[in-house]
Amino acid sequence: MNSLFKHLQGDRVIWALVAMLAIFSFMPVYSASTNLVYVVGNGSTMGHLVKHAALLFMGFAIMFAVHKIPYRYFSGGSVLMYPLVIVLLVYTLSQGTTIGGANASRWIRVPIVGVGFQTSTLASLVLLVYVARYIARNKDNEIRFKESLLQLWLPVGLALALILPANFSTTAIIFFVIMVLVYLGGYPVKYILYILGMGVAALSLFVLVAKAFPDAMPNRVNTWQSRIERFSDPNETEGYQVEKAKIAIATGGVTGRGPGKSVQKNFLPQSTSDFIFAIIIEEYGLIGGLVVITFYFLLLMRILIAAKKAGTVFGTMLVVSIGIPIIFQAMINMAVATNLLPVTGQTLPLISSGGTSIWMTCFGLGIILSVSSANEVTEAQLEEENEDPLSILHETIHD
Repeated sequence: MNSLFKHLQGDRVIWALVAMLAIFSFMPVYSASTNLVYVVGNGSTMGHLVKHAALLFMGFAIMFAVHKIPYRYFSGGSVLMYPLVIVLLVYTLSQGTTIGGANASRWIRVPIVGVGFQTSTLASLVLLVYVARYIARNKDNEIRFKESLLQLWLPVGLALALILPANFSTTAIIFFVIMVLVYLGGYPVKYILYILGMGVAALSLFVLVAKAFPDAMPNRVNTWQSRIERFSDPNETEGYQVEKAKIAIATGGVTGRGPGKSVQKNFLPQSTSDFIFAIIIEEYGLIGGLVVITFYFLLLMRILIAAKKAGTVFGTMLVVSIGIPIIFQAMINMAVATNLLPVTGQTLPLISSGGTSIWMTCFGLGIILSVSSANEVTEAQLEEENEDPLSILHETIHD
């Protein structure tokens, strides 16, 4: 065991928090999977638990492998990966709107393993690293708006435009985080206001076009509209999922019904993913919910500490750009389950079932751990080794 820990580099508290969240997830996923088994008729509860454990194991393997990579490689890597994610996003949108009767404009099927892969999660990770790269490389330069449009906002806008039709919540999270990043990176506030205005105008135009030509492309504008109207109108009948989630939370009380004793898991769709927090509160009560919130709060604190300790601007921006969305996603998931926000489809990181979410979260955490384990890297070394994105391939070949 000690020999294993010797290979774990970076912030040990982050390692511990991630492990505790993953271990805690076993019981809620096992319990909530009864909905998939007895209502949907999909597999067995033990089968879903084994699958979840396997996905977490693969996630930890990804995190371990990624944290061994010097984080300077991710700068050039984001440039190399950007064209690939654009192709994947285009392919995902073009494959149609349904697979087996379900909306599939977010997903592609991974061959052999048979797991659905949400391409927007990979795209968001690459895009945020790309933005962190831009900020670091221009930290001492005077920002010219026209140049930044071409170098930064054109790639950002293209990727977000391809994510938006099927996944508004992810697009909104990425856009918000990018706004925070460029502000922290010293991008002029007046230019940020220009971009905000352009973003609102682009979103409005998209909604108008989607409403006027609903069959032109896969989109979920009507779904967004109905969810927002149902959430904001006090006279509107609550959605089925929200109603069952509120019943689960109300019956959980302070200490909960007990592990595996949830009733609403048999009626609540997405009980293992989007609404798993409601099942946690029903079974473990307010105490269990506060424990989960505390884990994420501690993880946020360690992410901020890792960002502060990073030896370079790129390292700091990298940790912030990847770490904040993980916590933000958790907050949104819990807010939806408690009816503080309309339904968005965001999972609870490291707890909800689902391969893509687990893998990409672990990939991002691996990058953060890579930064926290390499504080000795200097700004000059980083710029020298990333002057050309192809340097990552060059060094790999010669190693």
